[in-house]
Amino acid sequence: MTYLPCEEVVSREPVNASVIWLHGLGADGNDFKPVVPHLAQPAGVNIRYVFPHAPRIAVTINNGMQMPAWYDILEMSLDRKVDNEQLCKSAEAVIALVEREIERGIPAERIILAGFSQGGAVAYQAALSYQKKLAGVMCLSTYLATRETIRLSAEQQTTPFLIHHGSMDPVVPQSLGEQARDWLQARDYQVEFKSYPMQHQLCAEQIADIRDWLTSRLA
Repeated sequence: MTYLPCEEVVSREPVNASVIWLHGLGADGNDFKPVVPHLAQPAGVNIRYVFPHAPRIAVTINNGMQMPAWYDILEMSLDRKVDNEQLCKSAEAVIALVEREIERGIPAERIILAGFSQGGAVAYQAALSYQKKLAGVMCLSTYLATRETIRLSAEQQTTPFLIHHGSMDPVVPQSLGEQARDWLQARDYQVEFKSYPMQHQLCAEQIADIRDWLTSRLA
């Protein structure tokens, strides 16, 4: 089995939980590694953070430039016209990483999928279609790109979704995060939504909230 290349950070041994965290367009698996020291967990919560690298592909909205991307974005309209096939292929690659964590001894119920921006769209697709219940899904400054095509798995019906967004985000407007929230709530998913006075980024208050949410899911 060929897996996506990944960066890994282990908080403590022996590992008993995993967070698979996907970066955004043009970044790589190193992007969120500096956040890990700020996510300290109580004794007994020993997390392996897995940060995959997206493949380099041509991105239409960036004049066809090759860069790390989970899928091509064809138009920067509000609804984000994307290459759905590429997005689903990336989601399958992420599910393979989840399965690898299970093979490494971490139950699915102690695995969290997380994604920022483009990575969040892939996290939505992977989690909502996955056939084993996860500990949670964390969607940061992102959108639900495949809501018209996704085949929902009943296994995630009670899985908590955490959605964070910047109120001043010029790249992915907050309305897209709210749209995903509303879509999930209309289907009776458990959703926690919070907005921060920031742009397309993370902030200190948010990181503290992520730490507390991870504790609530994994302690």
